[in-house]
Amino acid sequence: MFLLSKLILIRHGQSVWNAENRFTGWTDVDLSDKGVTEAEEAGNELMNQVIDIVHTSDLIRAKRTAEIVIQANVSSKDTVTKSDWRLNERNYGALQGLNKAETAEEHGAEQVRIWRRSFDVAPPEGESLEMTAKRTIPYFEEEILPDLESGVNVLVSAHGNSLRSIVMHIEGISPNDIVSFEIKTGVPRYYDYSDGVLSLID
Repeated sequence: MFLLSKLILIRHGQSVWNAENRFTGWTDVDLSDKGVTEAEEAGNELMNQVIDIVHTSDLIRAKRTAEIVIQANVSSKDTVTKSDWRLNERNYGALQGLNKAETAEEHGAEQVRIWRRSFDVAPPEGESLEMTAKRTIPYFEEEILPDLESGVNVLVSAHGNSLRSIVMHIEGISPNDIVSFEIKTGVPRYYDYSDGVLSLID
């Protein structure tokens, strides 16, 4: 039977530590005022889009972004929300809480760039994007894909790196190219799902 469903990915709105230019990772900080506004704007954009199931990380900034989006949605009365730590941001380990500019002064801008943007180099005591993908992609395949296969529309509210790893998987982006790939806060990314294939909607 032919089924068409939609996958919508959204990175949480700006967090308090995003605003302070800090490494956040698994630290559970809330949205900033700007982040709330970004989530509200996404909610307005998605107001008339049927959303059947929401997947979020375990972190408040992703959960709250999803809540704001769903509150604005005209067809969200029966929306089911699931949260799982596997969608959490990559763990920045010893860098969490540190100011990015000050860390660059201490360790060098190139080293910080490698910790932040490389595929397979982890910050001290933290996760690389490659390590992050080893938990996000199984979650995507085990929990999100079956929802899409059943013909429902899915919203995933998560984080820059957890979503980068999923986008890398969906779109076949190479480890070299994912380094420069950026996901903006609060901006939905749309895919059609049909017959086992996810297609980006520009």
